[in-house]
Amino acid sequence: MNAFRTLHRSVLLLFAIVVVAIVTLVHFSVSTIVAEQSRAQQQSLSPAFSLIVEQLIKPLHTAEVLSKSPELVDLMDAETIDPQQIHSMLNRLGEDFDLAFFIASEKARMQYNSDGPDIPLIKNKVNWYFKYKALDKPAVTDIGKWENTHFYIDIKIFNDDGEFLGFFGVGKSLKSFVSVFESYKLQYGYDFLFVNDVGDIMLSSDADLMAESSDFTNLSELPWFATLPDDVKDQRNLNNRLVTINQQEYLVAEVKLNQFDWTVFLLSPLDKRKADISHAFVISVVTLLVVVFSLFMMIYHLLHYFRRDLSPEAAGRSVNRLLDQNRIEKQFDDFLAAHHSVSMVLVGIDNFASINDTYGRNTGDNVLDSIAAYLFADKRNKDVLGRWSSEEFVILLPDTGPHEAVDIAQNLRHGIATLAGPSNHPQLQLTGSFGISFTASPRPMSEVAANAEDALYQARRDGNNLVKMQLIE
Repeated sequence: MNAFRTLHRSVLLLFAIVVVAIVTLVHFSVSTIVAEQSRAQQQSLSPAFSLIVEQLIKPLHTAEVLSKSPELVDLMDAETIDPQQIHSMLNRLGEDFDLAFFIASEKARMQYNSDGPDIPLIKNKVNWYFKYKALDKPAVTDIGKWENTHFYIDIKIFNDDGEFLGFFGVGKSLKSFVSVFESYKLQYGYDFLFVNDVGDIMLSSDADLMAESSDFTNLSELPWFATLPDDVKDQRNLNNRLVTINQQEYLVAEVKLNQFDWTVFLLSPLDKRKADISHAFVISVVTLLVVVFSLFMMIYHLLHYFRRDLSPEAAGRSVNRLLDQNRIEKQFDDFLAAHHSVSMVLVGIDNFASINDTYGRNTGDNVLDSIAAYLFADKRNKDVLGRWSSEEFVILLPDTGPHEAVDIAQNLRHGIATLAGPSNHPQLQLTGSFGISFTASPRPMSEVAANAEDALYQARRDGNNLVKMQLIE
C-alpha cells in the first residue's frame, strides 16, 4: 500500500499547489490574464481544428482513399478511354461525397469533370497539368477554374508498372468556404488566413481576400502585415504576436498544414475577451475552486474505493509494453502447470480499421492506448494481459471457469462501451467484441486460441459489442 499512500499525499499536495496558484493569479492585472489565456486558447482551438479537418483534411483523405480504387486505375489504364464510364463514376462519387471530382487522363489528354464540361489538356492552355506532372510530388493543392473558383486536390495515378496515368482529384467551390468561414466567424469571432509557401492567400474568412481569376492577394499586401518588423515579415513567424487591424488588436495563432505546405493564421480580437474576463473574473476563480475541490473529493473517494497498489510498471504501461504472443504462451504453460485450468479471452476493438481510415492513425493509437489502459487497470492481480494482434488483446484467467470468464468479459465489454473517445474526437463511440475458450487439461495454447478466435469472429458476425464462448470438444 506504499504506492497508495504516496499517491494520496501527492493528491493533497496537488490541491494545495492549485489553491496557491489561484490566489497568486488574483494579483495579476486583467490585461495580463487576457493575454495569457488568449495565447493558451489559441494553442487549443478545437473548433478551428475541427473546421480545418472537415473542410481540408477530410477531402484530402477522401481523394487519397478513392485514388487507390482498382476501378479508377482500370478506367485510366484502359487501351481506349471510355468517357461515359468515367463520367458515370465521377457523378456517383459526387453524389456520395457532395464534392466535385475530376480525372485528367494522360492517354486521352482530357480532363473529365463531375460538375462541368470536359477540357482538352493542351500545353500553354491548361498549364496546371503539365506543371504538376513534372513535379516530384504525389499530390498537389491549387486554386483554379476561374469562372467559378475552386480549391483542388490533385493526386497522381500510376498503374502496377509505375506508368503515369494522369491525375484524380477533388474540388470544392470557394463560395462554400466563404459561407462556412462566415458562419464560424459569427459563432467564434476568429478570422482565418490560409497562406502557401510563397505568401499567397489561398483561402480566407474575408471574402475580399479570396482569389479571383489568377490574381492572388499576397500576405505582404495587407496593411497590418506591412507594419511588422522586417525579420518577422521575412520569416512569417506570427505565432502569439499582437497586431492592429482597423484600430483593433488581434492575437495571431499559427497552425502548420504540412499536407498542403500551407500555414493557417487565426486572428482573435482581444477587446471582447477583455470585457468578458473583467466581468467574470471573480466568478471564474470561485468556479475553478469548486471544480478543483470536487475533483479532489472524487479522487479521494476513488482511492478509498479501489485501494489498489500502484506499481511503476502499471503506471507507465502502454499498449506497446504489453506482453507479446511468445511471452503469453509461456504464461499459459506456467498457468496450466500451476493451476491446471485457464480461460482465454480475446478482445477485439470493433471497427478499428474504419477508425484508422476515418480519423487517422494517431487517433487509432490513442484508442488502443485507452482500451489497453482500461483492461490493465480492471484486470485481477493474478490475470495476465497481452497484445494478440494489431487490434486485439488477450487475457489469461488462471483458475477461472468458462462461465466466470463470461461474466468477467461482460463487465469489460460494458466498461469499454462507457469509455470516452479520444480528446480530439470525444464523440467517437468505442466498443469491443470478446471470444472465450477454456481448458482444464494440458494442451497447446494454439488449440485454445483457435476456439477463442472462432468465438470472437462469431461475436463480430453477430453485430459486434458481444461476448461469445466456444469450448474445446
